[in-house]
Amino acid sequence: MTVWDDLVGQERVSEQLAAAARDADAFVTAAAADRPLPEASSMTHAWLFTGPPGAGVTQTARAFAAALQCVSPDRALGGVPGCGFCDGCHTALLGTHADVSTVAAVGAEILVRDMRDTVRKSFTSPATGRWQIILVEDAERLNEKSANAVLKAVEEPAPRTVWLLCAPSVEDVLPTIRSRCRHLNLRTPSVEAVADMLVRREGVEPDVAGAAARATQGHVDRARRLATDPAARARRAAVLKLPLRVGDVGSALKAAQELVDAAAEDAKQLAEGMDTKETDELKAALGAAQGGRLPRGTAGVMKELEEKQKRRKTRTQRDSLDLALSDLTAFYRDVLALQLGSRVAIANAEAEDALERLARGSSPESTLRRIEAIAACGEALDRNVPPLLAVEAMTMALRAG
Repeated sequence: MTVWDDLVGQERVSEQLAAAARDADAFVTAAAADRPLPEASSMTHAWLFTGPPGAGVTQTARAFAAALQCVSPDRALGGVPGCGFCDGCHTALLGTHADVSTVAAVGAEILVRDMRDTVRKSFTSPATGRWQIILVEDAERLNEKSANAVLKAVEEPAPRTVWLLCAPSVEDVLPTIRSRCRHLNLRTPSVEAVADMLVRREGVEPDVAGAAARATQGHVDRARRLATDPAARARRAAVLKLPLRVGDVGSALKAAQELVDAAAEDAKQLAEGMDTKETDELKAALGAAQGGRLPRGTAGVMKELEEKQKRRKTRTQRDSLDLALSDLTAFYRDVLALQLGSRVAIANAEAEDALERLARGSSPESTLRRIEAIAACGEALDRNVPPLLAVEAMTMALRAG
């Protein structure tokens, strides 16, 4: 099974990347044999992957990184790089390859201090692999200083370094950076393609796979989680009950509090195990004895880790709220479809009774205002409005209609 098999509904992009990986392989092979380098090539030193949420932008970039590091002997026989089984592919896909560095936003931004070591590494030769690869998962979250550091590295890269930047859209990346990248735009996979993937790859029952794919509207990761995690299904079911629970002011405020508390609990559960492991590993690296005091001069390092963990916890809570807002938007979209007599497929078929009840009891105009209120909540969270205040404003607007 090749690395391209994980890309759902992205056949055109897979073909382009496979061709680039073949040219990259020919470049490395020719350089190692001291032969003339190929003149025409579809390979370049910097790539920008964009696409809607759930399209698999990061997965596509990582699959390309694996193909570039592929060491399968089949390449010499004309096979396409990216076998999915060799050590190069396996470690690149897992994120443990020594020459594949991944940068992701811990908080709201990627700070320059988070990029400093990675940018420095980009100017070095590969240690064990065929290429030095830098994968930036959230390029839209680069702040001014970190973006300038990336720009300098992309302008004058080392001969065997490749930058892979991921962002929702090309407009989310600085013009000076995107002008130096080859752009590939991914599309939202069809519901049928996502359902087929869940059946083939995850062993999910066809009816469960179809329901998860419809509910998430082609969002691959969310569909996988919804189909395989009962807790995720329970949380989503609770969110879909919210529109029926905002009949009075007290109920609206209570629903908002529960939504924020659930997001905070998600962040806490994710952080507990990860934070403890990171803290113990750092203490061991600094030479602290088991249960003993840290060596002098290391307090600043521990404080930096604590700040990073705090930013990650905030980001996780925000991601959980974003997921709830997406589910609410899809719910009211279904209500609007019923009100307008649209033939668009209903995403939330399991809540059809509630959808029809709201559709009969309100107008399309009020449904649109509620969808706008959900969008306004997301914008308020983007501006760092306290989550409870933002969600309370939304639930009160949902009540008013």
